[in-house]
Formats: sequence, C-alpha cells, structure tokens
Amino acid sequence: MTTVLITGASSGLGAAFARGFAAKGCDLVLVARDKDRLDAVAEALGREFGTAAEVLPADLLDAGDRAAVAERLAERARPVDILVNNAGFGLPAPFPYSPVEDEERMLDLLVKVPLLLTHAVLPGLRERRRGAVLNVSSVAGLLPTGTYGAAKAWVTAFSESLRVDMEPYGVRVLAVVPGFTRTEFQERAGMDVSSLRDAVWLEPDAVVDRALRDLALRRPVSITGGRYRAYAFAARHLPRGFVARKMARTRRAPAGGPDER
Repeated sequence: MTTVLITGASSGLGAAFARGFAAKGCDLVLVARDKDRLDAVAEALGREFGTAAEVLPADLLDAGDRAAVAERLAERARPVDILVNNAGFGLPAPFPYSPVEDEERMLDLLVKVPLLLTHAVLPGLRERRRGAVLNVSSVAGLLPTGTYGAAKAWVTAFSESLRVDMEPYGVRVLAVVPGFTRTEFQERAGMDVSSLRDAVWLEPDAVVDRALRDLALRRPVSITGGRYRAYAFAARHLPRGFVARKMARTRRAPAGGPDER
C-alpha cells in the first residue's frame, strides 16, 4: 500500500491532494496545525474512500513539531512513499512594507521546511528505489512577484534539480505550479482579489488531477490550464526587463505608505 504524507492538508490544495490520493487507494499521513480540521478531513476521506488517514498535527515553523514530521518521514517500519510539500502562506504587502519577521516566517515555511522534509524522506526512497516528492510552487515564481514569488522560484528550481539527482533511483520529483486557485490562501494573506475575473481561477481538484497525471507521465513541472501554460511560456521567452516593468505596475505600496501596517 502506498503511503502519502501531505503538509497543509487541512484545507485547499492539501485537502484536494488528500482526496486525489485517497481515490487511488493510498493511505495518508495528514499534517497541519489544526487538529480538529485534520480529524474532519480524515473522517470524510474514510467515509468516502475507506482510506486509512493518520493525523499528525504540527506547526512546521516550530522546530520540535518539524522534527516530529521529519522523523515520521524517515521511519523504516512505516515507510512514506510520497511526500507532498504543500504548506505555505503569503503576505499582503510588498517586501519594503512587510515586517521582516513575517518575511522570515514565510521564507522558512516556503523554502526551509520543504528542504528539510525532503531531505528526511529521500534516504528511504533511494533505498526502496521508488516513490515521489511533489513540491507545490506557483506561477508567481516565474516572474518578478516579490519575495513570495522568489521563494516559489526556488521551489521550482529545487524540484527540477532534485529530479535529475533522483532519476537514477527511480524516484520521481514534480513541481506543481498552480495559478490563482480557489482556496483560503488569499483570504488568510489579506489579499484583495475582487478585481480578478472568474476565468483566471482554478479549482483545487483540477490542479491535483493535472498534477497526478503529470506525475504518472514523469513530467518535471505541472501547470493547470491553457491560460497559465501560455503565461509560463511567455515568462520564459519574453525579455526579463520588459516583464519586470510590467509586473512593477501591479505591485503598489499600502495606501498609507511605508509606515502603514
């Protein structure tokens, strides 16, 4: 039986990944801070799919909790076959106007946490010569979109590099690169997305369905929707200076200026 550990599994893309893997008959280890919500997800998956879902509450920014998740990933007696690094959050203001402590927390969760958890699971995957790591990145990482985009650019580059290193061992690595997706992410980040058209939004299950197909096909990157695949193509081929000027127009200081919080 394949066992999948998913971070940020209590809602949004994490819960959608849980449903997607449960539908394939996988056992799950669900990681997030909110135990009650994890229990609700596990119960719902059990009812619908008969899935065995282990709940592992953890704040991945807490060193002790993070170590507990890493230990679970490294267990030989109960091996984890697939790791989904999904946990994350964004900030409402550009870097010059955000508290540096918030920026550090975001960088730790988006970069340090997947690095450490991936490092914990890899020895077992190499030894068994199978398994996979899915890292949830973002189309924000394709263009100059602030520190969130910079961190997600690292996630994509890390995934593509790791894929080369792990290919001789039969271990698959996929960067999942969604665009705007209907989750709690934007609300939690305090982002105003009211001006976005319906056409730009993706559904979490669609992102996961595409990711699981691309994983089976051993593709390096998964991007859902023709609009976002075109966006990715343009980002790779247009002059970077032109792209940077276009993106600068979309990033503004808070209304009160740099001192507003």
